Amino acid sequence: MYKNSIFNWLGIACIALTYTACSLPAVVQRSASAAVPASYNHSQDTTNVAKITWKAYFTDTYLTSLIDSALQRNQELNITLQEIQVAQSEVRARKGEYLPSVGIQAGAGLDKVARYTNIGAMEATTNIDREKEMPEPLPDFMVGAYAKWEVDIWHKLRNAKKASVLRYLSSVEGKNFMVTNLVAEVATSYYELLALDNQLEIVKQNIGIQTNALEIVKAQKKATRVNELAVRRFEAQVLGTRSLQYNIQQSIVETENKINFLLGRYPQPIPRNSQAFNDFVPAATHAGIPAQLLESRPDIKQAELDLAAAKLDVKVAKANFYPSLGITAGLGIQAFDPSYLLKSPESLLYTLAGDLTAPLLNRNAIKATYYTANAKQLQAVYNYERTVLKAYLEVANQLANINNLERSYDLKSKQVQALTQSITISNELFKSARADYMEVLLTQREALESRFELIETKMQQLTAHVAMYQVLGGGWN
Repeated sequence: MYKNSIFNWLGIACIALTYTACSLPAVVQRSASAAVPASYNHSQDTTNVAKITWKAYFTDTYLTSLIDSALQRNQELNITLQEIQVAQSEVRARKGEYLPSVGIQAGAGLDKVARYTNIGAMEATTNIDREKEMPEPLPDFMVGAYAKWEVDIWHKLRNAKKASVLRYLSSVEGKNFMVTNLVAEVATSYYELLALDNQLEIVKQNIGIQTNALEIVKAQKKATRVNELAVRRFEAQVLGTRSLQYNIQQSIVETENKINFLLGRYPQPIPRNSQAFNDFVPAATHAGIPAQLLESRPDIKQAELDLAAAKLDVKVAKANFYPSLGITAGLGIQAFDPSYLLKSPESLLYTLAGDLTAPLLNRNAIKATYYTANAKQLQAVYNYERTVLKAYLEVANQLANINNLERSYDLKSKQVQALTQSITISNELFKSARADYMEVLLTQREALESRFELIETKMQQLTAHVAMYQVLGGGWN
């Protein structure tokens, strides 16, 4: 009868465990797609500038020195490096969870039980040997070792450890992506600084030209060939150009401090060679094929690793519905008198136990964890696809941008040349009274604006090549 009862309870337990393992909630599953077009512009050339190190890609020695300093001292990058250490510690913690834990234990205590109880009555009539009775109150001394181990039947702990490893690798790729952006930001700011220096030089040159024109107009007024209005208009133009000079100087200070911030230092002059700005010739662009983005872009690899980790999180959450097996063991010596601790086997104690547990009722918390893991997996899928699409579009945009800027720069160069010649022509015509002073003012203004636009276009060309290197995934290797 007793055996039948045991078998009945064992049968009920097996049915309950089977129920918990089979009754998993339904969720939406979706696989990520990494399909990209075969090429950017029907070219199958696999030459890719992303494989070039930043020291080889940027030839300006001042710029390479700034980038090298930024990679060592930038605070945000150093914060990310510490986040990598945090992720590495998480890997160690997860690894320790599926290994047995072993510890040692020692203790001492004192126990007094009531005389008129079953335990008290037995202790009162118990003698350990003929010479020594059991003391009262009863001391307790114990030294031993214990072990605990959850048998990873469903690979729940191993998958959690693998997920933490993937997130550690993801943090490394995140650091690489930050390095790429940092290199690009320093280079872009440096070229902006050179462009501002050249614009400031143009403004100073135009102040000289406009000041000479003002003196000519004043002489013309004394000869009664022009009126006071012309003099005032020329004076206003000179004052406006001088005001522009201080605006540019302020932009130079701010750009220098922006670079200093990226380098993790307080304001100081940025060494540079501004005269070489117009001599910079952007290198030929080689974008390779879109499939190479999956290997070279750190943000794509980071999204891929996050997706793999999210899939493992789903497996871990799913394993919570299954039974878990735990084993505990202990070995030690215990006695009420320290002199008895070494008497064996009387003072020897040991324990070995196993427990099989599974959730049966009120599993809302486990279900919530499972639904959350699946939702995060879908998020990781969409994020991976979005990152791949964004990377492709960024490269396509920069390829078109570089091509259009090259054509625009050629046309603006011709425009500057024509307007620079027109300044001399308008001044000569004005002296001979064959041109109105408004034509001189308009010509000088257009010439100044065209030279500014030419420098701006040159800067856009250089920053476009920096951006191309960045969107292809260069700069971190």
